[in-house]
Amino acid sequence: MKQTYGYVRVSTRDQNEARQLAAMEAFGVAGDHIVVEKQSGKDFQRPRYQALVRAMEPGDVLVIKSIDRLGRNYGEILEQWAYLTKTLGAAVVVLDMPLLDTREGRDLTGRLIADIVLQLLSYVAETERENIRQRQAEGIAAARERGIRFGRKPVELPQDFERLALLWERGELSSRAAAKQLDMSYQTFLRHAKAFLSPQPQK
Repeated sequence: MKQTYGYVRVSTRDQNEARQLAAMEAFGVAGDHIVVEKQSGKDFQRPRYQALVRAMEPGDVLVIKSIDRLGRNYGEILEQWAYLTKTLGAAVVVLDMPLLDTREGRDLTGRLIADIVLQLLSYVAETERENIRQRQAEGIAAARERGIRFGRKPVELPQDFERLALLWERGELSSRAAAKQLDMSYQTFLRHAKAFLSPQPQK
């Protein structure tokens, strides 16, 4: 018997999946066939999604609210779409985009349109990512020209740190004794002392 499954994904535990669940129920997905996963969509290494796909059989239907709930990487989405619809023989329904519906009853043209739409979405998403990366790179370059520096703010060490670090290096003071005088843990003292005393690369 063919089964219909719903896949709901939110990126963080603070996000609410209520809208996706309501859409699944409105579509008619049974509550015990809805899989909820709270994990990033950067790739498909998600345990609940993987378990769901393993449980699916030819003719089953996978319902998602929008294509980005399946994942963020459109290259991988295309591979997953092909696996589900062609290798596994299941159908995929994207509720927010009726053209992305590969259930039986749709003719060959309908399934072809779904594939074309997905390819187009992939192209647009990848182009937008490239544009964002380019704008970020240009913005960083412009900021550096204005003298803005990126990265962590340098840690301000106690005034007597350099003298005590040199005494420690010469074996005249233990790291614990130096750390106690500087009011820091000896692990912190050792980390900064080694960084301070290490040879600096020649420019």
